[in-house]
Amino acid sequence: MLEEEYAPRRRLPRHLRPEIAAEAPFEYEMREVRATDLPHIREIYNYFVANSTVTFDEDAMTLAEWRDKFYYLNKQGMPFITAVSPAGQILGYALVSPWKQKRAYRFTVENSIYLGAASTGKGLGRELLGELIRRCKAAGLKEIIAVIADQGADASIKLHRDFGFEEIGRMGKVGFKFERWLGTILLQKSLK
Repeated sequence: MLEEEYAPRRRLPRHLRPEIAAEAPFEYEMREVRATDLPHIREIYNYFVANSTVTFDEDAMTLAEWRDKFYYLNKQGMPFITAVSPAGQILGYALVSPWKQKRAYRFTVENSIYLGAASTGKGLGRELLGELIRRCKAAGLKEIIAVIADQGADASIKLHRDFGFEEIGRMGKVGFKFERWLGTILLQKSLK
């Protein structure tokens, strides 16, 4: 016991301690996505394709597919934003896309938010969603739908509820990924 009392304590350097690191400023600029951002956005998204069930995509998206999506969303006037570090690193992104292709659905969109690994747990998802909602209102959109996996997405569900999204339904066993069945939770927010 005496030996343990006098043994030197190992501590992380001050700048790496959680209580200090959490206080460090997290700087970024929020702006519209540019075509030059797409390789970085593709990498963020494809990480989730390969490693999680937050997206039901099973195949990585190509840069050509991201370009097509980018130009389509721009043509539709849909918000597609990113948070960029002072060094120019893409930290995360958020977008909305048409809920359905039929014209009657033109004021209803589905949102998506993805963060790079180094950007999680810092409130960036909250900032992206808030800005996305503001831009959707400015674009004249009226309803936002969030389709969230029913397993392992508690933080996403809480985030959306914090912004006034209400659960409107659940669909069980509609996706099959990583050798298991997955369902979805649908949430909706009115922008009127």
